[in-house]
Amino acid sequence: MCVVALRLCFYGRHKMTTWVSTTEAEKFVEQPVENTTVTSSADFQLTGEKFQAIRGFGGCFNELGYQALTEIASPEDAEQVFKELFDPSEMNFVFNRAPVGANDFSLDWYSYDETDGDYELENFSIEHDEKTLIPYIQRAQKYQPDLKLFTSPWSPPTWMKFPKVYNFGRLVMTPENLQAYANYFVKYVRAYEAHGIKVTHIFPQNEVFADQKFPSCLYDSEDMKVFVRDYLGPTFEREGIDADICLGTLNGPEDMAFTGVGYGMRMDNYNRWVDNILFDDEARKYIKGLGYQWAGRAAIQRTHSSWPEMEIFQTESECGNGENAWDYAEYIFHLMNHYFRNGATTYTYWNMVLTEVVSTWGWMQNSLYSVDSKTGEITRNPEYYVMKHFSKFVKPGARVLGSTGHFNSMAIAFENPDGTIAVIAQNALNQDMPFTFAHPDKPEQGFSVTLKARSFNSFMLD
Repeated sequence: MCVVALRLCFYGRHKMTTWVSTTEAEKFVEQPVENTTVTSSADFQLTGEKFQAIRGFGGCFNELGYQALTEIASPEDAEQVFKELFDPSEMNFVFNRAPVGANDFSLDWYSYDETDGDYELENFSIEHDEKTLIPYIQRAQKYQPDLKLFTSPWSPPTWMKFPKVYNFGRLVMTPENLQAYANYFVKYVRAYEAHGIKVTHIFPQNEVFADQKFPSCLYDSEDMKVFVRDYLGPTFEREGIDADICLGTLNGPEDMAFTGVGYGMRMDNYNRWVDNILFDDEARKYIKGLGYQWAGRAAIQRTHSSWPEMEIFQTESECGNGENAWDYAEYIFHLMNHYFRNGATTYTYWNMVLTEVVSTWGWMQNSLYSVDSKTGEITRNPEYYVMKHFSKFVKPGARVLGSTGHFNSMAIAFENPDGTIAVIAQNALNQDMPFTFAHPDKPEQGFSVTLKARSFNSFMLD
């Protein structure tokens, strides 16, 4: 029986809230909750404040993810994955990511032009992507026609770096090389557009502070400033490229109060890196926002406070170690709450789909879906449900609402463009907990429930 029928049958004309709850044993259970008049709550109540508007949620189109999709036994099941991820009535992944060339979850390492010294980019080609990433994105577009795509390279072409390798190294800072690299981005945006894929945001480098075993490139602050201010920005302007240039993606500093792998960057060094660029008026005029990976989570509050006019993007959720455990999903819920409470307008998951495969440098990671490469069977992992509790109910354009209460670290509220309110709440304790919600401006929208132990919950208020 549908929720509307339940409302009429059991509660007559009483106002109702839809409640969806997920525990490790019971996934996405929907039930109605009768609203009662509540004027205040020590658990969770709105303050009347409204903060940033949300662009949306998404994941990253990685080649190993596309390969995993091809190993699903049933074509209908594979199609269902695309529908669940991208359909506006499902998870509604609208703000997604792709690599510019190879990353650590590519099938192999490559760029779009490996001809040494080809400053005119006569040999530029995205032929590699036409076999994997482009069909991956195009299948998503069938369900999400408003799909937005932000992109970043893990490494420039090797001949543009010193040393000439995909992993490690830095961009060679000669005018000829910098202009060629700016033109490389122009060609990339136009090549994808020719396939019906619009790149809306460019981040010049993935994880600028990480000298990695996999494709990577270090940038100090001065080098990034020069590249954006003197080459990438003016070239986009001259060529009529309307993709927004954003600073990052930033993978530091690591806050030891969070669990995870650290990158060893001090907060004061990070502050100088960002401020050196943003205090330059000529550089800042080309920068539309800043993107933070999970390892940059400690810096977002400081940046949001200092540069409130800059949009903040969360560009990669923490990767995990392939166990796809329930307690790790609880940690990801905490990260999502942290980012949105500190100014982020997006939250982007990393690997949407994987088999048992490891990255090109040996790291097995978490994913929303796991595909058994022997049987082709699909498993929806705990983080799938965390993302769904947010992305299904929080619509693009929703505003983060101010709140107070003892659950403030485990709950957050949003007002959707149609005026509906989504309350997303976690009970991270090992016991059931009472939870009362109050909207002082609309006390008739209050409700009281008991949240199951170790649960994720969404409440939709009309």
